Amino acid sequence: MLPTATPAPIRTAALLAAGLVLLTACGGGAATSSAEGGDKAAGFPVTLKNCGRTVTVKAPPQRAVSVDQGSTEILLSLGLADRLAGTATWSDPVMKGLEKANESVERISDNRPSSEKVLDKEPDFLSASFASTLAKGGVAPREQFEKLGVPTYVSPADCVGKDNSGGGDGARTAPLTMDSVYTEVRELAQVFGVPERGDALVGRLQARVEKATEGIDASDASLLYWFSDSKAPYLAGCCGAPGVITRELGAKNVFDDTHDEWPQISWETVADRNPDVLVIGDLSRTMQTAESAEKKIEFLESNPVTKTMDAVKNRRYVLLSGQAMNPTIRTVEGLERVAAGLRDFRLAG
Repeated sequence: MLPTATPAPIRTAALLAAGLVLLTACGGGAATSSAEGGDKAAGFPVTLKNCGRTVTVKAPPQRAVSVDQGSTEILLSLGLADRLAGTATWSDPVMKGLEKANESVERISDNRPSSEKVLDKEPDFLSASFASTLAKGGVAPREQFEKLGVPTYVSPADCVGKDNSGGGDGARTAPLTMDSVYTEVRELAQVFGVPERGDALVGRLQARVEKATEGIDASDASLLYWFSDSKAPYLAGCCGAPGVITRELGAKNVFDDTHDEWPQISWETVADRNPDVLVIGDLSRTMQTAESAEKKIEFLESNPVTKTMDAVKNRRYVLLSGQAMNPTIRTVEGLERVAAGLRDFRLAG
């Protein structure tokens, strides 16, 4: 689910002398690297084809800024806190186990920062989870940072098999898989010169997926994923991160007939589809109505349309962080919790 954005003018002064060059062209999602000898770092420059652009990083970043929580948590999980000059755009507390590392990184904004705040950190690399974060209406378009010598990277999970041209949260042209998340982990690890850490993190995530899904059969269970807003709720369509969770468990998303990432759907329609389980985003931000799980449940149990639903009457709720409902490494956390919830409700074997 994309955060709300506030446009901000990009600073045009040549603040940065990082010696990084970014080349722009069309491309897909593969990565290559080469070494130039001399005092160049081994394996550099690194060239990535990322979300339609070709990005070249000449040396491992030392002052990176990550402007979305999901991207930041990957970098922290790779042990790169000491290479982060700043982070921004948070919807949840940091992932368990990363608290100490996170404390050492300056949060320049809880929401999307201005381009000036980002440039004040003199970054030598910029990463984001969403294409809209580094676009017009977000922090600033990628090309504006690139003109200042700052390479940029966007999660492939938000552009591969996804159409972001229609506004909103975009629509999936192909179902998301965890491979896109694993690609992001490995590519960021390569950019920072620690590819072995990327492989190790992917291995741990894959093992958790295997454990969470071992022997489970939830084919008789129907799910609804509610991210935020009570007035015009954002509910998961077929094929984003909630789709990964649903498919892995063999369950059914009651809105698997829409490819929009997070369509806004009326409560009357929700009640008609009457899901067995409500998967509820428990957000710490305060950007929209009913962000926390507590507020969402209070609404569900008092609203005349929703309180008669089977899931509400039986209080079949599974609470997830916002990041677990986005295509991030915490999608695995979401899978684990939904699997446990379905077993607790005796809706999965």
